[in-house]
Amino acid sequence: MKIALIAIHPYPSPQAVPLACAFLREALLSDAALAGRVDTEILEFFSDDDPAACARTVASHAPDVVAFSVYVWSRECALAIAGALRPLLPAAILCAGGAEPTANPAGLLDGAFDFVVRGEGEAALPQAVRRLLEGAQPGGIPGVLLPGASSASLPSPADLETIPSPYLSGRLDPSAVGGALWQLSRGCDFACSFCFDHKGGGGVRRFSMERVEAELRLFARLKVPQVFVLDSTFNKVPKRAKEILRLIRKVAPDIHFHFEVRSEFIDAEMAGLFASITCSLQIGLQSADADVLRGVGRGFDRDDFVNRVFLLNQSGAIFGFDLIFGLPGDTPELFRASLDFALSLYPNHLDIFPLAVLPGTRLYGKADTLGLRHLDAPPYTVLSTPGFTTQDLHEAGRLAAACDLFYSRGKAVAWFNSVVAALRLTPSAFLAEFAAFMGEAAEAEIPEEAVWAMQRAFLERIFHERKKTKLLPLALDLADYHHHYATALMAAPPKPPSAKRLRGLDPLREALELSASTTLARFNYEVLEILDAGEPDLADFASCFQATGSYAVIYPAHGEVCTESVSPAYFELLQALDGKKSARQLCREVRLSEAEGREFLEFAIAEGIVRLTSSPRD
Repeated sequence: MKIALIAIHPYPSPQAVPLACAFLREALLSDAALAGRVDTEILEFFSDDDPAACARTVASHAPDVVAFSVYVWSRECALAIAGALRPLLPAAILCAGGAEPTANPAGLLDGAFDFVVRGEGEAALPQAVRRLLEGAQPGGIPGVLLPGASSASLPSPADLETIPSPYLSGRLDPSAVGGALWQLSRGCDFACSFCFDHKGGGGVRRFSMERVEAELRLFARLKVPQVFVLDSTFNKVPKRAKEILRLIRKVAPDIHFHFEVRSEFIDAEMAGLFASITCSLQIGLQSADADVLRGVGRGFDRDDFVNRVFLLNQSGAIFGFDLIFGLPGDTPELFRASLDFALSLYPNHLDIFPLAVLPGTRLYGKADTLGLRHLDAPPYTVLSTPGFTTQDLHEAGRLAAACDLFYSRGKAVAWFNSVVAALRLTPSAFLAEFAAFMGEAAEAEIPEEAVWAMQRAFLERIFHERKKTKLLPLALDLADYHHHYATALMAAPPKPPSAKRLRGLDPLREALELSASTTLARFNYEVLEILDAGEPDLADFASCFQATGSYAVIYPAHGEVCTESVSPAYFELLQALDGKKSARQLCREVRLSEAEGREFLEFAIAEGIVRLTSSPRD
């Protein structure tokens, strides 16, 4: 029997990994009763692909069973592909499983699919395939729902150790799309009423540390650039989390990891461990109002949250927050207060979403009572609530987009609060002004290279409007420096010549050029004084220092971003390096003595600020 497992990704990305289908394939291939009787393959599509073309691709493989892994984002696409596939493969069995069929099977059995699997599929799908091989229907199997059935009990979760790792088996390449999805556990210890993660039986089950270490060593050996950890709360068991973090530090220090964590389990040791590896943390704040959070089954101790986040900031760990607007009891005023609170804690980024009333959650069952009007189809977002009108939700969405563009994508964490304080605005009021400046432009359609220019243009406008023109040069310097810093941080530094080569090198005889990772920038104030000030009070700084201007070289080296303040002549020389003219000739043009030019260029070559070219010597 040929079985096609269908994965539908939202869009191409390092997270477009068919992990769920890979687990199902391992379960099918490891089932003793199916040994030698099934042939499996995984077919991958994207949600904006043409359904008819996808159906033709599936049909060309002539499968007997087609199993779709379906999530909120892929439900409509899966239905469309199944509808187009039915006439092409009239004898094939079509089924669906995953988070969406588990939570909301309604409508999936109206001609599109022959059955759906609710809950974890590693036990149910092999049983269903066995029945099909016997020529029978898979009715009565826990988790399998047939047309006309009112419900299907969720299956008992499989023992995780009975499911082989698709990475360790070699059937799923963790480096194929530039990232790996890593599942260390299943289930969730919490019961937030807006979330489906805690549903199902079995509680939280965790894969063995032996398996965790084996997969981690594989990722390191294959040089996987980044790993997305799928656990709902990675640090729920602090001892285990710390053990994994120490293992990562030892085995895979060059991989970037993404974790979902809860603040209440962070202590100083854990914060230090997070900071000791390359990683980013996502913390589900959702709201800063204790009553709102209590209404959806979450507790919140503001002081404790602040103290735990302080540990992260103190350690240098990178973290961001999630916020949800439109929760029961939430209002525009409370949302803006939550936004102000979140930004006051210096997160690296904020992810802000409207509430989605997901089928299968406790909130879904109480939506009418709570007055939550929402979409009946994916993405199930709220249309209005007692606290949010439709217009309020639209404006909150624009505020979220403004925050994402100006703060998160604009990498403004280090200077945002200083600039906002100088204008005597709250963060949310500042971002509301920026939202108006953006107009109705779609935030996602603004290219990365345009964000910095938009920040500068807005700063110029609002500082003039707020009659703070004297502080504008410093505000622009802060925005400019941190933009250049972020660029250098992401750049790959060149490999400088060896010490032996440097000793025999006369840089004045060489044709040199600026390294691609080096940025030359001019500032209104002395750049080193700006850096020494840390997070300055703009008014105090401007009263203490003169805007005499400075010239800076910003570049990656020695595992960090370096900033050098240089003289105008050195700056001109670096600007003039074109890889063709000799450095001696350029020194003459910028009126530098040969001794000065030689000393400076020896330093610049050793640091990787400039690079040698293959052009002939003078």
